[in-house]
Amino acid sequence: MSAQPRSDASAPGPAPQAPEARLLTEAVTRLRRALRPSIRTDYPWETLPMAQVELLQVLGEHSPARISDLAARRRPAPSTVSGLIGQMIGSGLVARDVDAADRRASVATLTDAGREKLASWSTAHDRRIDAAPGALDDHARAAVTDALPALFQLAEQLGEPGEGTTAD
Repeated sequence: MSAQPRSDASAPGPAPQAPEARLLTEAVTRLRRALRPSIRTDYPWETLPMAQVELLQVLGEHSPARISDLAARRRPAPSTVSGLIGQMIGSGLVARDVDAADRRASVATLTDAGREKLASWSTAHDRRIDAAPGALDDHARAAVTDALPALFQLAEQLGEPGEGTTAD
């Protein structure tokens, strides 16, 4: 696959993006597509969907958490989060408990099995993502490193929820 995005000027659709915006969108899309299956290289037995991995990651940092809080942090609909949590409860990765602050509400917490699954997934992912820049030349590796702060700022500008914020 080439390093340059495809040009489909004849395709109908919304107004063309600025070249930089189109390139950024294409790069992010390709990176996400490559990251999702790449974990299977070091962790081939793993079948956990990325949506569940992302929720385990949030629960690993913010547990216990209400469904609405999980949805605000990852931006899917609360009903989607609720369904995913139900699946993870069935798999023994998550438990549902009563919210100590409001006994009418429930919260999701990681089980020991959920913590172990997250730790194994994170180790395999870190090993994979740490090795990838080694295939780049020094200039490209430095460019990726230098771009990280700006990419985080861009994510915030585009509305990624941060600490203490909620999604729309």
